[in-house]
Amino acid sequence: MALKNVNPSKTQAWEKLEKHYNDTKDVHLRELFAANANRQEDFTIVNNDFNIDYSKNRIDATTMKLLVELANEVDLKGAIASYFGGEKINATEGREVLHTALRTAAGYKVLVEGENVVEDVQATLGQIEAFTNKVVSGDWKGYTGKAITDVVNIGIGGSDLGPQMVVDALKYYKTPLDVHFVSNVDGDHVSEVVKNLNPETTLFLIVSKTFTTQETITNALTIKKWFLESASEGDIAKHFAAVSTNLDAVADFGIDAANVFTMWNWVGGRFSLWSAVGLSISLAIGFDNFKALLGGAEEMDRHFETADFEDNIPVVLALISVWYNNFYGAESEAILPYSQYLEKLTPYLQQAIMESNGKSVDRNGDTIAYQTGTIVWGSTGTNMQHAFMQLVHQGTKLIPCDFIGYEESLYGKEEHHNKLMSNYYGQQEALCNGKTKEEVIAEGKTAEAVIPFKVFAGNKPSTAILIKKLTPASLGKLIAMYEHKIFVQGIVWNIYSYDQWGVELGKVLANKIYAEKYNS
Repeated sequence: MALKNVNPSKTQAWEKLEKHYNDTKDVHLRELFAANANRQEDFTIVNNDFNIDYSKNRIDATTMKLLVELANEVDLKGAIASYFGGEKINATEGREVLHTALRTAAGYKVLVEGENVVEDVQATLGQIEAFTNKVVSGDWKGYTGKAITDVVNIGIGGSDLGPQMVVDALKYYKTPLDVHFVSNVDGDHVSEVVKNLNPETTLFLIVSKTFTTQETITNALTIKKWFLESASEGDIAKHFAAVSTNLDAVADFGIDAANVFTMWNWVGGRFSLWSAVGLSISLAIGFDNFKALLGGAEEMDRHFETADFEDNIPVVLALISVWYNNFYGAESEAILPYSQYLEKLTPYLQQAIMESNGKSVDRNGDTIAYQTGTIVWGSTGTNMQHAFMQLVHQGTKLIPCDFIGYEESLYGKEEHHNKLMSNYYGQQEALCNGKTKEEVIAEGKTAEAVIPFKVFAGNKPSTAILIKKLTPASLGKLIAMYEHKIFVQGIVWNIYSYDQWGVELGKVLANKIYAEKYNS
């Protein structure tokens, strides 16, 4: 077995953490900062353009020491070696978990069944580059001789959320192409997308490993029918491409074999944006920027693989999340990017995190008696300050928050950016320190009956993820950071993070109901 099978709640470190929690649970963050003038420096990790300040969490040096002990007892180091080494750590499906290989530079070796998959990855990247350059330059012509102006990605889940999030996040870097996404089997969705498109100048990408996914194929056939209202079967080759392994089904659809991009079983759908599934990304921002996205992710891969746990960004973030989830009983965590470009980051991470670690059976197949997974939610600042932050500040729930901010804006609107970042820092400070009754009274403006309503308890945890600038490379690094956090949590919780049997039953029942009720 590639991964050791350790019940975390039976480890010595877990027992120590429970005692430590009981000893420290009522300590306020104000006290922790007062006791250590260097607290922020002591609980910050700097990695090139990333600055991770986790000092505003309800932890101290002992907490982190014990959490690292827990990581060692569950053999996180060995698990990381298995992860990057291409062992079949997705045991229930008998697969490797190698999305990291998709961004590994040429010249490295990652072996699967004795074959160096990096060579296959590089060959596919070459195909993506040639295809992208031809379409973006206008050399690729549609059936009436016109250049392509619009691209539609047809997929769902990992074949939609990841690419759509990145395209949206990096629109500052966009090519002349407009990229659209169709995912939901809701017919209104596909109708809205195609109604303003010109079939003569639109390219469609069908992204489905099996080429049988109900939502994707239903939408693809609807779009094909729409396309053939003005074009012929022979024109499909100029307007459709596919990312799939089912070459026969792709050929039956009418797609030219030269326009088919491969996928691999060792990549899970929700981690596949780095592969040919990211073809829409490459078309949207250009191949050089797509390559930079991969490069940023690889930088985080190398950091995660080699850094000591105490200074390892994904490890520290994951262990703190375990601390809140399993000892404080915090069921959710908020991801709050202070950039409107990252509007779709949280929905993307919802899938990556909740589909991966939403498990109630351990690696033995036994029911788990401790909490796994976290509910992930959030929105962009400052919008969310006028929405749900009231509950985070003064509600009864403990909700750890990740604040993601950028030192530089892209358009250089300095006044806007200064106000944005003032809110970024202000929210963290308010969550940490709160506002005492004495401070409210000292302001001298509040009627006595209203004073309790203006008191903030504080002691609400947050982590500040400050990045130099939103670039393809820094976005790749950010996504990879969360990917590795997911991995660490799964290892600690003794679960298999890379299957998703929980989504299968609903699909099976939907097909049965469709056959019985609508297609009889």
